Amino acid sequence: MPAAMATGQPAATGQPIASGLPAASGHHAFPSQDQVDAAKQRAAQKAQDVGAIKAQLLMAQQRLQQAGIRAERAAEAYNGAMWHLQQATEKMKQAQADAARAQAHVREQRDAIGALVAASYQQGTQLTALSALMNADGPESVLDQYAAFQSASTSLQADYQRFAASSALAEVFERKAEQARAEQAKLAAQAKAAKQRAAAAQVQAQRTADQIAAQKQELIKELAHAQNVSVELEQQRQSALQRIAERRAARRAAREARREARQKARAEARARAEAKARAEAEAKREAAQKAAQEQQQQQQQQQAPAPPPPAPAPAPAPSGGGAQAVAFAEAQLGDPYVWAAAGPDAWDCSGLTMAAWASAGVYLAHYAEAQYYESTPVSASQLQPGDLVFWSYNGAPSGIHHVAMYIGNGMIIHAPRTGRNVEIDSMYYWIPPDFFARP
Repeated sequence: MPAAMATGQPAATGQPIASGLPAASGHHAFPSQDQVDAAKQRAAQKAQDVGAIKAQLLMAQQRLQQAGIRAERAAEAYNGAMWHLQQATEKMKQAQADAARAQAHVREQRDAIGALVAASYQQGTQLTALSALMNADGPESVLDQYAAFQSASTSLQADYQRFAASSALAEVFERKAEQARAEQAKLAAQAKAAKQRAAAAQVQAQRTADQIAAQKQELIKELAHAQNVSVELEQQRQSALQRIAERRAARRAAREARREARQKARAEARARAEAKARAEAEAKREAAQKAAQEQQQQQQQQQAPAPPPPAPAPAPAPSGGGAQAVAFAEAQLGDPYVWAAAGPDAWDCSGLTMAAWASAGVYLAHYAEAQYYESTPVSASQLQPGDLVFWSYNGAPSGIHHVAMYIGNGMIIHAPRTGRNVEIDSMYYWIPPDFFARP
């Protein structure tokens, strides 16, 4: 074989040897259509994988939030059951005390009646014809004894009537005490069941949180692989994206709240305008009637101006304890959330607000729904530091399941849920709150 052929060098003729490779004359080889299609398919599949992983991460976060809501609802249901049980226990104690006093009064009257019966019997036996004849004092003494007997009989009758009324009243108190005991026992059983449900919900929430954390870690690894980046970098990016999403959600919720506030203000303005129009029409009608009846006098008088429209109800004045309540709550930053806890080193949502306001001398129930009813409702625009912010799962006070404390500038401090500590958040960090109130 010639050396030129063995080395793949050009032959003496100067022509290249065909080898299937691009010529050295500057021409470039291009991928085939199959190669292009395969690359496009790989890119599309990669993009599809990335999108699917991101969707799974989003769904995992939503599942985590829903598990937290369920656990918090169960915890507040237990707080409510304990609140109702406490009220029922106090009611039962009062009913038992009332029944005991009524029975003591009946015993006193029974003893008094027994004494009167004995006295009447003794006086009755002395009023005989023989005693009248044999009595040295004569008929006057007999008349005195008779009068005394009649008086004792009348007193006995009156005391007996009072005794009968007292006995009937004592029976009423006994029935009330028995009903209170039965109600207390029923609520105690309900509280026990609510405690078991709350404990189970917290365990399930923690289990879900652990599962989702592991799932998210695996998804982040897959996402890092799909995007050819390190896992650490992808974790940092996902954390940053979550913070950005939360801020965007907070801004959207704040805009929505402002829009609703503007709509409410416009509706209130329309209502005031309609009330003013009705008042003016009523004033004109009354003026016309008065003019028809008293035409001559009306000519000398000026028509009274229409009454002003009703002013909107002012916000209640701050109680003065808001700053102290906020200071107490801020001192608990970093303490863990523990359901049904009210300090000193762990809190649930209503336990934190209860203790914070107790430090300012205002005593609220350890129950978010009750705290709303114990306070004065205000609007979002009227919020002052220390006011309470409530979330409801059904849009009504009966569905309140979370409470936080407003600290100003659109921010709140609260004990969020299992797995998180007392922290400061935007009032719209999650979903817009439903109710606002001032203790």
